[in-house]
Amino acid sequence: MKIVRYLDSVGGIHHACLHPDGRLERLTGDLFGDLLPTGESAAAERILAPLEPRAILCIGLNYRRHASETGAAIPTYPVLFMKSPGAVQHPDAPITLPTTLASHQVDYEGELAVVIGRTCRNVPRSEALEVVLGYACANDVSARDWQKQQRLGGGQWCRGKSFDSFAPLGPCLVSAAAIPDPQALGLQTRLNGETVQAASTADMIFPVAEIIEFLSASTTLLAGTVILTGTPSGVGMAADPPRWLRSGDTVEVEIEGIGVLRNAVIEESITTTPC
Repeated sequence: MKIVRYLDSVGGIHHACLHPDGRLERLTGDLFGDLLPTGESAAAERILAPLEPRAILCIGLNYRRHASETGAAIPTYPVLFMKSPGAVQHPDAPITLPTTLASHQVDYEGELAVVIGRTCRNVPRSEALEVVLGYACANDVSARDWQKQQRLGGGQWCRGKSFDSFAPLGPCLVSAAAIPDPQALGLQTRLNGETVQAASTADMIFPVAEIIEFLSASTTLLAGTVILTGTPSGVGMAADPPRWLRSGDTVEVEIEGIGVLRNAVIEESITTTPC
């Protein structure tokens, strides 16, 4: 099943089943319990990210060719970093280039996202896929200057990874039952229609089940945790010359069996939000 979360004309948020013919059927119930079909058409004003994550855990350097293009050694264990849940962006909503805390090196990273369906801990690899609710496309947008430069990011990645809109997610959540093997999916990222990343999830250094085993070891994973599983080669940082995102660009992440996550790129509008 392909599940979308949407906003209706009066501001209500619902879930719907996306049928192969493009029709949306409203669902009732809970995303982490039972979602049941109603037989009613869903009137969606806007498609939202499939969920509001409890946490976003990310794996770096998880494709061999990407490690090679960045000059990094193959890691012994999955490389973990985190993005703020506030960085989530909806399908067809813009990636905003930071201007208040300016970045001039914003990059795309198309990735497979894994959504944990039930709270779990110490999950063995053999049972890891049983705790998966579903899969989505993601874009681990990264401000490379804030990520990589010691004087800016202080040697850690969270600042460069967590600006507003830096975690586009969608366009739907595909149930785990519909993707029995997450290591057999084609992934492409397109920038302004040009394919810049093309790989198979079979090329992951650490497959999904191993990532879940590692992340849940001595650690509780809450239902609603989103795991970004790494990006393949072809990132803008590795191009010659580097290819940074610019206002007016459009980025598309397409994963076989899931769909296309599309986001335009704009500059941040300077506004002040009261706390």
